Amino acid sequence: MIVNTELEYKGNLFPSKIVSYSKDVDTLYFKTDNDVVLELTVVRDSVLRFRFTTTGNFENDFSYAITKYASRGYNKLEIEEEKEVYKVTTSKLICEISKLDLRVSLFDAIDGSLINEDELGFHWEESYEFGGNIVKMSKASHDGESYFGLGDKPAKLNLKGKRFENWVTDSYAYGKNTDPIYKTIPFYTALHNKKAYGIFFDNTFRSFFDFANERRNVTSFWAQGGEMNYYFIYGPQMSDVVANYTDLTGKPHQLPPLWALGFHQCKWSYYPESKVKEITQKFRELRIPCDAIYLDIDYMDGFRCFTWNKDYFPDPKRMVKELSDDGFKTVVIIDPGIKIDMEYSVFKEALDKDYFCKRADGPYMKGKVWPGECYFPDFTNPEVREWWSGLFKELVEDIGVKGVWNDMNEPAVMEVPNKTFPNDVRHDYDGNPCSHRKAHNIYGMQMARATYQGLKKYSYPKRPFVITRAAYSGTQRYTSTWTGDNVATWEHLWIANIQAQRMAMSGFSFAGSDIGGFAEQPQGELFTRWIQLGVFHPFCRVHSSGDHGDQEPWAFDEDVTDIVRKFIELRYQLLPYLYTTFWQYVEEGIPMLKSLMLFDQEDVHTHYRNDEFIFGEKILVCPILEQNARGRRMFVPRGKWFNFWTNEIVNGGKEMWVDADIDSMPIFVKEGAIIPKYPVQQYVDEKEIDQVVLDVYYKEGKEDSLFYDDAHDGYDYIKGRYSFRTFKLTGKPNQLIIQQHKEGKFTANYQQFLVKFHGLPFKVSSIQIDNVDIPLANVKMNGDNSMIVDKDFTELHLVGE
Repeated sequence: MIVNTELEYKGNLFPSKIVSYSKDVDTLYFKTDNDVVLELTVVRDSVLRFRFTTTGNFENDFSYAITKYASRGYNKLEIEEEKEVYKVTTSKLICEISKLDLRVSLFDAIDGSLINEDELGFHWEESYEFGGNIVKMSKASHDGESYFGLGDKPAKLNLKGKRFENWVTDSYAYGKNTDPIYKTIPFYTALHNKKAYGIFFDNTFRSFFDFANERRNVTSFWAQGGEMNYYFIYGPQMSDVVANYTDLTGKPHQLPPLWALGFHQCKWSYYPESKVKEITQKFRELRIPCDAIYLDIDYMDGFRCFTWNKDYFPDPKRMVKELSDDGFKTVVIIDPGIKIDMEYSVFKEALDKDYFCKRADGPYMKGKVWPGECYFPDFTNPEVREWWSGLFKELVEDIGVKGVWNDMNEPAVMEVPNKTFPNDVRHDYDGNPCSHRKAHNIYGMQMARATYQGLKKYSYPKRPFVITRAAYSGTQRYTSTWTGDNVATWEHLWIANIQAQRMAMSGFSFAGSDIGGFAEQPQGELFTRWIQLGVFHPFCRVHSSGDHGDQEPWAFDEDVTDIVRKFIELRYQLLPYLYTTFWQYVEEGIPMLKSLMLFDQEDVHTHYRNDEFIFGEKILVCPILEQNARGRRMFVPRGKWFNFWTNEIVNGGKEMWVDADIDSMPIFVKEGAIIPKYPVQQYVDEKEIDQVVLDVYYKEGKEDSLFYDDAHDGYDYIKGRYSFRTFKLTGKPNQLIIQQHKEGKFTANYQQFLVKFHGLPFKVSSIQIDNVDIPLANVKMNGDNSMIVDKDFTELHLVGE
């Protein structure tokens, strides 16, 4: 692939020597004597954009992935012409461009070390079938270099030695190493010599990445059309690379409502209304917390989107209101296929306004989906997106639906060999007309965007909640996602763990799997282990294909129900911690789940770990992935960690055995952490919370922890009505000091913290709160090591004997 020697040599398949250079503020142009032009844009000191053309002219610069809110600007930019290279220097990077052949080398500006260099660099070959170029880039791959990312690929986290394809695909019952599947996120991070960099190849055509698979010392990426257009993002911390990529492609436009982080129950399908009520009542009867109930395609009239089957749901507005009164938000499915039916108003309106996709020669794109033969809106047309968003008025504003999930939006088409649109389908592409070859990978993203715009409009003043199956880079701005039609197997439990971690390191943290598996029927043990993992994923939903059996928490036996309840209750206790983590993701692009190499890239052992991950900043989780296991060996990263269940302290940096019978799983808390917790609720904001627990884990040394809070819905937090607390812990052999700093105008209803201390190495002899001595008789410090303090304390000081 890298070089096709059978092609006629065109004269500029490879760039030749540079003959001219020019600069326009932050953009530099290097032209070769065979008309190849490199456009180098300095986006930030650590972010460079490389864009090539072989015709001397660039196409209209348009991207669905790059957000208009991306940070721009740099502190330093120097360009020097040397004998063999042009040298571009920022405060973070030195970029050398070879005068001989336009090849690029990138160095750390601080210590001068090589980060990344082109092998053959940019080259191309002609696409004889479709016209245009197949654009390619090859770079040197060094010994010990590791690669991570690329979205939802169901393969081991370290991508070294593998090759992948990016083409959004409906992959029912996919397996380990199936490729491609539902999402296209052409971004990876590389780690070498303890330094990380990232490459985002912003090209929506079918693309490929080869990580030293074809040739041992070469990594390459290429696309079957479009431009060679990529961003180079330097860390050197991997977490900074991911945060900068997320900044570039967009952080979520707002926090989700807190209920969206609760537990959700779904099935294909719950109907009629009596069945929906039976399920929701059972949750309340068994005291298993749940915030959302889902309606799959059977709620519609003949699978027509935006309609209701009045036999199953005679009065949806009343039902949704009654569910809401019982603490359940209703979430409904909406697919892209619109049934061909002249009596169906949505179809008729779109037909009259010419909103459907067409084939190259003029006829409408027709395909079979659930309703039978359908036409499909062109979501790349802004006018169509506006129309689509307006269709949600009745569902959301009138009936009261609180969330929408977009399925089948790859787009999936049944009973055709390629499972999707033919390549010749035409798209508006926001005024840049193109074929489906270019628009395929962003079709689902643009549907999700239009759905999000509708939900945002009609949910106001509440926050929108949208889920999508298909996605391209940047989709995280609008929606959450799940990992598609998985299977009830132990292998898929492993895959779910990998995918959630990989999505987080690919800028898309608000993700989860169909807990228990969509296809086939899990045994109680598998369902239990999957719940244990799923409660630590940002999106937490059980979903199953109903033709194989039931998959509610009570569908197995009492033992399973009790364990599942215990872990869902833990999820609800940890909601303030999870919400804080989400706030950090929205504010700074910090991934909500961190694979161990993201957490500690200095330790090369972490580069090859798949199972363990950090939930938020302070909690280490390792799912049990094998049947009949009563524990497992796991790698604990460097530092000291408290066993969540026993408070035993372990020293990390090594692999160790951890006991975890069916009612447990390995969970550890970083020393020095302060974890906020709510009381168990059956649904978010069920209770008036009068006290928040702070679990304090002793550390000799310093550690900061955060606690973000607001009204849990609405937009007041944007106006400063939030509460952001920073806890600074300082531990000494016989002292513990906690200092609190608060900002924001939000005042929560609770007045107190119940502070629980873990691992104090001394017996408390005196306590000061805000420099005032507190009689020991007033607290139970040496009983259960807890005490109640006013939520607005500024310093808590324990002294030991």
